[in-house]
Amino acid sequence: MLDVTLTGTFRCIRAVGRRMVAAGTAGVIVNNASVVGWRAQAEQAHYAAAKAGVMALTRSAAMDLAPHGIRVNAVSPSLAMHPFLEKVTTPELLEQLKAREAFGRAAEPWEVANVMVFLASAYSSYMTGEVVAVSSQHA
Repeated sequence: MLDVTLTGTFRCIRAVGRRMVAAGTAGVIVNNASVVGWRAQAEQAHYAAAKAGVMALTRSAAMDLAPHGIRVNAVSPSLAMHPFLEKVTTPELLEQLKAREAFGRAAEPWEVANVMVFLASAYSSYMTGEVVAVSSQHA
C-alpha cells in the first residue's frame, strides 16, 4: 500500500516535476488522496497512512515547484464507486459505507473527475498545496 500509493505518487511527481522544470513549462499536477487520510476508519491504518502521506507530499511538492510555475494539488474523495472497490469489498461493507454518506450513496467517478478538472484548469490558478475533499460524509 505504501509503496504503490505514497512512493508511487512521489516518483510520479519527481519525474514529471523534473521534466517540467527542465523544459521551463508551467503546469499542474493533481494527486489522488482520500478522506481516510483525515478521518479514522477501522482496519484502514495502512491506507490512511498512505493517503495522509500523499496529502503531506502534495503540500511539500507545491512549495518546491511553485517557483517554477507548477501547481500541485490533490483531491480527497470519500466513498467513490469503481469496479476495483466492488471487487475487493463485500456488499455488506459497501452498504455500511454508503450509509455514512450524507446522500446515502457513493460518488460516481465523474463527480471526483470534475474536481480534478477544476484543479487542472485556470479556474484554480491561485491554488497550490491544497487538498480538496470530494465528500458527503457525515459520520
